[in-house]
Amino acid sequence: MHHTPENFYIEDAMGLALPLALGLAIAQPTRRVVVVEGDGAILMHMGVLATLGAVAPSNLTVLLIQNGVHAASGGQPLTNPSLDLAQLARSAGVGHAAKVETAENFAKALRSAFAADALQVIVLATEPDPNVVKPPVTLDPVLTKHRFMAAIGAPRYVPTIFGGGRFE
Repeated sequence: MHHTPENFYIEDAMGLALPLALGLAIAQPTRRVVVVEGDGAILMHMGVLATLGAVAPSNLTVLLIQNGVHAASGGQPLTNPSLDLAQLARSAGVGHAAKVETAENFAKALRSAFAADALQVIVLATEPDPNVVKPPVTLDPVLTKHRFMAAIGAPRYVPTIFGGGRFE
């Protein structure tokens, strides 16, 4: 994967990357949407799995990093790091959920997910990595939002002071 204007980077989202990706997949069903989320985020917002299973957008691939820690907030251990997240996703109605533990199996699972016309959850079992991976662009939230919205053709929403608003 590489940087493109369609990449939407959220640093320390604390469980909001997957709900945002789900909304994007629903709003733009012809666009392939890939989201990277952590196991800590899923444990904080487990309800998103039920919604994911119920809606099951065929254009969404979820890469779920299972490293046993809340990485975004300093690496605190999870209360249940050995939970089978692939089985949890399947229990929530996700038809295609698998755990992978090697780079080779990840590559195969990702190729399969991109070839499929179905919701896919790939659980990436790994050890915690204390080094934070930085995106290839500056994470200015306003610039990121405008770059992304222009790339996907989303209209600009202009709020008004007393409710309502309009799209430009």
